[in-house]
Amino acid sequence: MRIESKIPDVGTSIFTVMSKMALDHQAINLSQGFPDFQIDESIIQLVHRYMREGHNQYAPMPGTPALRNAIAEVVRGSFGRSVDPNTEITITSGATESIYSVITAFVKAGDEVIMFDPSYDSYDPAVRLNGGIPIHINMSQSFDIDWDQVRAKITRATRMVIINTPHNPSGSVLAEADLLELERIAEEHDLLVLSDEVYERLIFDGAIHQSVLRFPSLANRSFAVFSFGKTFHATGWKMGYVVAPASLTAEIRRVHQFVVFSVNTPIQLAIADYLRDSEHYTTLGSFYQEKRDFFLNEIKGSSFEPIPSKGSYFQLLSYKAISQEPDVAMAERITKEHKVASIPISVFYKDNTDHRILRFCFAKKEETLAKACRILRAL
Repeated sequence: MRIESKIPDVGTSIFTVMSKMALDHQAINLSQGFPDFQIDESIIQLVHRYMREGHNQYAPMPGTPALRNAIAEVVRGSFGRSVDPNTEITITSGATESIYSVITAFVKAGDEVIMFDPSYDSYDPAVRLNGGIPIHINMSQSFDIDWDQVRAKITRATRMVIINTPHNPSGSVLAEADLLELERIAEEHDLLVLSDEVYERLIFDGAIHQSVLRFPSLANRSFAVFSFGKTFHATGWKMGYVVAPASLTAEIRRVHQFVVFSVNTPIQLAIADYLRDSEHYTTLGSFYQEKRDFFLNEIKGSSFEPIPSKGSYFQLLSYKAISQEPDVAMAERITKEHKVASIPISVFYKDNTDHRILRFCFAKKEETLAKACRILRAL
């Protein structure tokens, strides 16, 4: 049988590769972005309750009304934007499905989509699978966006810009000035904006998350993507949602219904209750900032150089003072020989730019981080 791959250059995700390597070599896994601690017992009890009450069949395709209503309240309270839960919110099987469904709904053959490297690894394949052309723009070494460079890359074929804040893998965040400039560019060139905001609650040092939903003109042409998996320390639940104007949401749902149709019913109902009754959202930033600060304190005295993390699960460390070997080789060697797994940053660049930087996930128990840092200090 003759098989032609649509994306022949795409192999197994680096997250899968490094997590398997960590398992094979019994290394501490600070590579893949998932917590190693338990989620809130109360939400587990809510899920159990709804299962026991028989809420185990298909949810409505856009998501349960209870959850969409709860999200609308969160959006209004957090970003000052009123959204219609019936026509502007869709519950998805994780943020990755949101991203794929948006791209599939709006990117046609020959459309160009601008993205910023280092970029999350699902963006480029999703664009290419739909016949689009990814346009990669490298961020600065401090992980800022050069908006003049963006303007220079826009053509008549440009359809969409993808942003990610807080940024994975760097932990940088976009400022209000960035969103205002993006708003001007999007309006001038009639562009759509896909905003990956899955770490929206993980903002540090007193900063405010600058969602596209805060900017009315930008929000009217944007898709804001969020993740309950990140917010509730339950990445395995694959629960996300996308907020967009009604006309855009209608097209997203045309795709969503044929990708997964609907998402886990008892978990949706449990999250709806939890959002109404818990202050979990308000404490996430400080919770993860403590973990970031703990990791940074434990790494003191090592030869690694931390690069500021302003949000997300992740801390970048430069190893230039330790080795000049490529970051993929360095990540593999530390995993195999020293038993701490990380992610090399070059894999997030189309051109494989290598600044000798590794990404470490600090969404772990303190004992896990302390043990890993003891090893890293000795390198």
